[in-house]
Amino acid sequence: MPDPVSSIPNLGPATEAAFARAGIHSADAIRAMGADAAYLALMRSGTPPHFIGYYVLVMGLQGRPWNDCQGEEKKALRLRFDALKAEAAGDLAKTKGRSELEAALDFFGVVERKAQPTSSRPEKKNAISRAAAASESEP
Repeated sequence: MPDPVSSIPNLGPATEAAFARAGIHSADAIRAMGADAAYLALMRSGTPPHFIGYYVLVMGLQGRPWNDCQGEEKKALRLRFDALKAEAAGDLAKTKGRSELEAALDFFGVVERKAQPTSSRPEKKNAISRAAAASESEP
């Protein structure tokens, strides 16, 4: 039986549950992927990015306490984290926050698109809504 995610130092039940939602169910899988790929999988599955969560994972995979990360090492990890966050955001932007299936169905025109307001200004949207409602009620 593979080691549970929580067998990695610094990781507990909440992190184990987040990895399970990302389809990662063992410490061995995380070790094989590496910290960057594993954390990217977490973000792609909907876990909000959090720098401390990232470096806790990195430190845990090295067998170090989470608060052992300091100075230049922490700065370098911050740069890696920011790059991962940007990559995950780019992935999300490509699918407009939808699942891969929804994005594919939309691409082929299978999913009905929701009507988008013509203006981003609330006062203009309200005027448009009132005008539409008035025209519907006229004989």
